[in-house]
Amino acid sequence: MKTPKRIEPLIEDGLVDEVLRPLMSGKEAAVYVVRCGKELRCAKVYKEANKRSFRQASEYQEGRKVRNSRDARAMAKGSKFGRKETEDAWQNAEVAALFRLAGAGVRVPKPFDFLDGVLLMEMVSDEYGDAAPRLNDVTLEPDQAREYHAFLIQQIVLMLCTGLVHGDLSEFNVLLSPDGPVIIDLPQAVDAAGNNHAFSMLERDVGNMASYFGRFAPELKKTRFAKEMWSYYQAGTLSPATVLTGEFADPDDVADVNSVLREIEAVQRDEARRQAARAADDAPPDKAEEPPPPWMQ
Repeated sequence: MKTPKRIEPLIEDGLVDEVLRPLMSGKEAAVYVVRCGKELRCAKVYKEANKRSFRQASEYQEGRKVRNSRDARAMAKGSKFGRKETEDAWQNAEVAALFRLAGAGVRVPKPFDFLDGVLLMEMVSDEYGDAAPRLNDVTLEPDQAREYHAFLIQQIVLMLCTGLVHGDLSEFNVLLSPDGPVIIDLPQAVDAAGNNHAFSMLERDVGNMASYFGRFAPELKKTRFAKEMWSYYQAGTLSPATVLTGEFADPDDVADVNSVLREIEAVQRDEARRQAARAADDAPPDKAEEPPPPWMQ
């Protein structure tokens, strides 16, 4: 096929030998199958900002680091230079996340290089050497669903241990290889500590997994892994070895028996005081009591 213009620099630099075919086109990028020597790899060509359909970009960019205050001001003003810096930061985010997560043992496509807005990475294949299917394209047995769900929850924990939340995880962003699920599409990954929306994104990611796998194993829909792992993360005790149960009791839902008893006792004391005051007002005057002096009447 004709070589896309954006991939030409990779061919000139000897990183890619040939573009074989388009693999997919999503809301953020177009992906091509390329040949690099004897290996098949993927070249992910990021779309320009005005051609992306992915919204809420500012929500995902919160907490991301920039090189200096000048860049930050330009990005905030939306100048031409600022828009370019924003675009570069958006594209670099997935590259940085892939290297970071792969180093932590998270099952993501292995990244090889990044040049001029094109990410060269591992092609995730099925048992026949073709592109692996997405989760939404497969039908699972209940035990398979439980196994893959448990694996992906562990991957989410590993991601959180590195300080990242995927931010857009669903059955459309997970490939199924012969070795198990592989998480893809990470340009919107957010800093768990630096983004105020991190927990809501984590909860949505985990909820999407429970909803999808719950089609085949309904009990998974009732699990509460997001709040459980986030509580460990906030306490600074989350680790890859943390054992999660999928159960979590919200503090607001737990009855504080002592507090309830104290409230009851306070109400009873108030009522006793009111009754005593009412009885005193209704009691007849004591005949033996001396009348008050004129100046007190």
